[in-house]
Amino acid sequence: MNPIEARGLSVSFGSARVLDGVDLDVRAGEVVALVGPNGTGKSTLLAVVAGDLEPDSGRVSVQGRPVREWRLQALARERAVLTQEQRLSFPFPVRDVVAMGRAPWRGLPEEDLDDLEVAAAMATTEVAHLAGRAFGSLSGGEKGRASFARVLAQQTGVLLLDEPTAALDIGHQETLLATARSRADAGAAVLVVLHDLTLAAVHADRMVLLEEGRVAAAGAPDEVLEAALLTRVYRHPVEVVTHPRTGDPIVLADRSGAAAAPVTTARHQEDRC
Repeated sequence: MNPIEARGLSVSFGSARVLDGVDLDVRAGEVVALVGPNGTGKSTLLAVVAGDLEPDSGRVSVQGRPVREWRLQALARERAVLTQEQRLSFPFPVRDVVAMGRAPWRGLPEEDLDDLEVAAAMATTEVAHLAGRAFGSLSGGEKGRASFARVLAQQTGVLLLDEPTAALDIGHQETLLATARSRADAGAAVLVVLHDLTLAAVHADRMVLLEEGRVAAAGAPDEVLEAALLTRVYRHPVEVVTHPRTGDPIVLADRSGAAAAPVTTARHQEDRC
């Protein structure tokens, strides 16, 4: 049994098919990076896996149980979700926002750990000095780190992270993904949407590449990050080189002029989630 299992997921918004028969597994102890061009269904897939969006067809299981059968509070003790946007209607201080991650444990023995988990999460994400600041007054990167602290404080076995590094500087990108890696090493299953393919290659055990709502490739980073495949999927010339010291793949736009950009298809021009 894998903590996350999805089979045959399809989702349409109006006439636009956003996901088309997607299968996905995330095992305990691994980080899986979900990658692909804008509008190819990554965030939609994450929302379906989280149980926040009902698919038109297909099924999702979290910890071996169909996601639709979980009560919301019980599900929140199994999986934590970090969305792209962090908005609050009221000016909560940062510490209260992080403490919201402990809400699923209210009334249970684990509630006694609230202060410890909140403090540890804020220290890990380097937002302890912002504890009294109103969340809405933070920069985009600070909001992202505080929101990730909330996810960490939730203490779940499944982490679903949607573009968590988008607003972060290089140091905090590395810290966040290293923290996700450590959670996986401790037994969690981590699914993370990333746009930086080089960053994904370093931190992920496996990558799932989406193309127009379908899985174009899945496997270890060096299996998925193949220049011809990426050039086709991203519709832009791409080259993949090897880091001279670490051996990690580095993905770059091919500016040599040797590769011609593929023709954009009509379907790719659709406005898709």
